[in-house]
Amino acid sequence: EMASRVKGKISMERTVSALILVIIALATILPGGAILAITLYVISLIGFTELTKACGIRNDKKTSGLEIMGVIAISCYYLLIYFAQTPTYFMIAVILFLVALMFVYVFSFPKYNANQVMSAYFSLIYCPVMLSFVFLTRELENGVYLVWMIFISSWISDTCAYLVGVLFGKHKLAPVLSPKKSIEGSLGGIAGAGIVGAIFGYFLDIVLGGESYVILLVIVGCVGSVISQVGDLAASAIKRNHEIKDYGKLIPGHGGIMDRFDSVIFTAPMTYFLIILLR
Repeated sequence: EMASRVKGKISMERTVSALILVIIALATILPGGAILAITLYVISLIGFTELTKACGIRNDKKTSGLEIMGVIAISCYYLLIYFAQTPTYFMIAVILFLVALMFVYVFSFPKYNANQVMSAYFSLIYCPVMLSFVFLTRELENGVYLVWMIFISSWISDTCAYLVGVLFGKHKLAPVLSPKKSIEGSLGGIAGAGIVGAIFGYFLDIVLGGESYVILLVIVGCVGSVISQVGDLAASAIKRNHEIKDYGKLIPGHGGIMDRFDSVIFTAPMTYFLIILLR
């Protein structure tokens, strides 16, 4: 009975947290601009900190020089994507990230080892840079509509994968890493994201006209679902490697930012580039 109550409480927490996240998404993505950029900036900082803690970048309980440089880099990056949405500048920024971390590494040697520097750079790219593509997708033509494919490819896919897995799952997808995930569930997630993408594309054809979105969004949904599932498993693998249950406790019932946004982080850049290439 006690276990049943605990599960019920966790389920309620997850539901309430999910509703709050949807409200926040609507309140920031619909207006876009500075509101969305600032929201993603804050989420990126939290996600970066969760990753650096998980990867053991701190030598003690105090914030490390690598983390401080990372926060400075993230701040500069988000200013850059807001004021100058030019891909060339993004590549320059990503290279300068490494140079900045190496600056800390060599001038504080031997305080940090090479693995910590590589983990810090990985953490910068993994959450802040990849998540910034939510903003970049929102800034595209008709981006106020197209940006929702990021969440269809991740959260809708995850829901469909779970339901199909529970009903029909027999063959393990990644038996060692995530025993509960099944191949049937994975295919259900891909199909679900594709179907919702098609419905959403049909809606956009009616609302916007002049351009066929159905095929485009079916492709984005299906490919995004595959990438989403990889992102989910990748985040789980990192936790397994470092023997932690959750990245944080910020979101009741879900864990940290990296626990809830693991799939969104992967689908955001894929959605952006697919739309650019196929449109």
